[in-house]
Amino acid sequence: MLAAYTDVVTFLLVAVLFIAASLFLGGLLRPHHPYPEKLSPYECGKAPIGSGQVRFKVRYYIFALVFLVFDVEALFLYAWAVILRQAGWPALWEGIAFVALLFVGLIYAWRKKVLKWV
Repeated sequence: MLAAYTDVVTFLLVAVLFIAASLFLGGLLRPHHPYPEKLSPYECGKAPIGSGQVRFKVRYYIFALVFLVFDVEALFLYAWAVILRQAGWPALWEGIAFVALLFVGLIYAWRKKVLKWV
């Protein structure tokens, strides 16, 4: 039983050793000359202005998630359309119910003003 895992364990050990050796050799061979400008947050030579942390609106992420949900649902509709003839009338009604549910979700997102970009 354990003989089946020897290839996987060997592969993982070789990968870990390769990564460790690469990092160690890179640390030995690269030049290391830190100076104040190099250690600043920006390496362009100019002093940073303002804070480095900016607050993003959550609305952009919600917009992306809504797009992702409807995009994935479109993939389900493609698979449904491919087998529709073989599945018959029950599959048609299930597809109509699915699209109706998506439409209700779209109306809900629209009323909550989630689809408003700015």
